[in-house]
This record gives sequence, C-alpha cells and structure tokens, in this order.
Amino acid sequence: MAIKRNQNPNPQPKKQERLTNTKKNQVQDNLEESIRPHSFDEYIGQKDLKDVLSIVIEAAKTRNEPIDHLLLYGPPGLGKTTISLILASQMEVNCKITAAPALERPRDITGLLVNLKPGDILFIDEIHRLNRLTEELLYPAMEDYRLDITIGKGQAARTRSIPLPKFTLVGATTKVGALTSPLRDRFGLIQRLKFYEPEELALIIQRTAKLLNTSITEPGSLEIGRRSRGTPRIANRLLRRVRDYIQVKKFESITQELAAEALDIYQVDPQGLDWTDRLILETMIKQFNGGPVGLEAIAAATGEDAKTIEEVYEPYLLQIGYLNRTPRGRVVTAIAYQHLGKTTEEQLSIFNEE
Repeated sequence: MAIKRNQNPNPQPKKQERLTNTKKNQVQDNLEESIRPHSFDEYIGQKDLKDVLSIVIEAAKTRNEPIDHLLLYGPPGLGKTTISLILASQMEVNCKITAAPALERPRDITGLLVNLKPGDILFIDEIHRLNRLTEELLYPAMEDYRLDITIGKGQAARTRSIPLPKFTLVGATTKVGALTSPLRDRFGLIQRLKFYEPEELALIIQRTAKLLNTSITEPGSLEIGRRSRGTPRIANRLLRRVRDYIQVKKFESITQELAAEALDIYQVDPQGLDWTDRLILETMIKQFNGGPVGLEAIAAATGEDAKTIEEVYEPYLLQIGYLNRTPRGRVVTAIAYQHLGKTTEEQLSIFNEE
C-alpha cells in the first residue's frame, strides 16, 4: 500500500515567485534613480534654497569642514531626499538614508552613527517621528560628535562615550512644528521647500520625458504640470500614466490634447483635483451647505480617514484657496463652487459674505 504523504499546508513559493516583488521594487527604484537630478545645475526650481546651499557648500569646502546640520521641511514630494544626495555629491562624501520609523531601538541609530566616515551625510526622513530615546542619543552626536551609551542597569550602570567623526545630519519633515525644541535648535540651517509653479514642473516633465525616451511637446508638458499640484513627484507620476496612454493608443508624442484626455481618464482635473478631492468638496456642499463643518464629520460622511484628509488632501485645497479653516470648522470657498460648476443659493451667500 502506498503511503500518503502529508502535504504542507503552507507550501513555500517557488524561487521565481519569491523574487517577483523584489524585482518589481528594484525596477521602480532604478527608475526613480534614473530620473533623479544629481547636481544643482540639473535640479529645477527652489532657486532661493539652491542659492543658500551653494554658499554653505563653498564655505564648508574652504574651511575643509562638513556643512552644518540641515533641517528641510515642507510638503512631501518636493525633493528633500534629492537635495541630500546632491549635497553629498557636491561635498564628495557618502549619504546614508533612513527614516525615523525605522529607528525604533537605540541600537538602530547607534549602528548608523558609528559607521559614518568624516564628512558623511546622514539623512533621516520623517524626523518628527523619532522616539524619545533615539532623539536623546542624537543630541550629543549633533553637538559634540560623541555617542553616549549606557552600559549595565541600576547602580552598576555607567555611561561610555564613543567619539564620532564630524558629520552632517539632514532631517526632513512635513511637520516642523512637531519637532521638539531641543532637536530643532541643534540644526544650523532650517530651510523650507516651496510648491513649484506649473512652468517649473513643465521643465521637470520635459527632462524626465527625455530620460524615458518619450516625446512630448511644450504645451503637453505644461498641461501635465498644471495638474500636478505643485509637486515634482506627482508630475513624474502623471507623466508615466500619460505615456502609458499614448503607447496604448499608438500616438507618437504627448500633446496638450492627449495629456488632457489621458488625465481626464485618470480623473485628474485641470486644477489637479482627483476624485477624492472633489468628493470632499461636494460632500461638504451637499450635506453641510459648504460648512463650517468639523474634520470628523467630513471623514464620517466621505468614508475617508480623518488623518488622511488632514495630511494628504486638505493642504492642497487650502493652498489653492478652495477650502478655508475657521474656528467653527472647514468652509468651502466661492472659487471651489465655481470650479465644481455649482450654482446654488449657498454659492451666492458666500459671494455676499466676501
């Protein structure tokens, strides 16, 4: 009689299957790296910031010192990581990149610090999310270039100081106000990244299209730039979606008309609003007469997470003037009514109030 073998209820995937996601991630990373500028000459926009950093770099090179610790803040997708990589390239040093949520235990940050070489740049994204112990380890590291480690417990505990090479910490955050004062005050430079103008984004799109071997007209790049919410990361993402569209439809070049057609399919309107942006505004108008209404009420009515609305969608709606915050809650503005094609009594009342 043949013996029936027990089958493994959780069979291991084949090697090819296990590697699939890894390969996809590598392809995406390679694509991002290929379109990332590698010098300030290639970096488009943020002129004031580039002028400041160029002076800082030149002065540091003259003194043969690392540049001061730098804090970059502003909305996501504006190029904070890219700037840190350019700084490392200009200073001819290495750049180690991590994110605050990855530094859960003291040994995580310790391992990074002790492996730094003189002048190296340590880039910490979302630095406002550092836990207390990790942050306290950074204080002497930033000020005195030493790492204080506590060995043992209780009465037998003692502190050992390890000297560190002089390095530069570059912190990136979308919430500069969430940083503690002791950490924020240890940065020698605090710089804000601004949203991009459509014309700047059009130049970025033209550069990326060239790197992707995609033909695009100037009006086509400007059409994508207008719908990119002032953010290069979004501009490059929309360009790839429009590229998909013209390849499937077998067009040779991205024109203004084709860019508009493609982005309309993806529900990105001429002002850069997507489906969720319009859902938020239309829900406020239909169910709450345009406001004022609280954030939790908007979240409940739309089915979106309140934090997501506040951090992802609301900043752009505030920036373009489609939403106002008042002591009583959020209010839809008159220009938002116009953009959505609403001609109601509520719209007239808003015009009268203004």
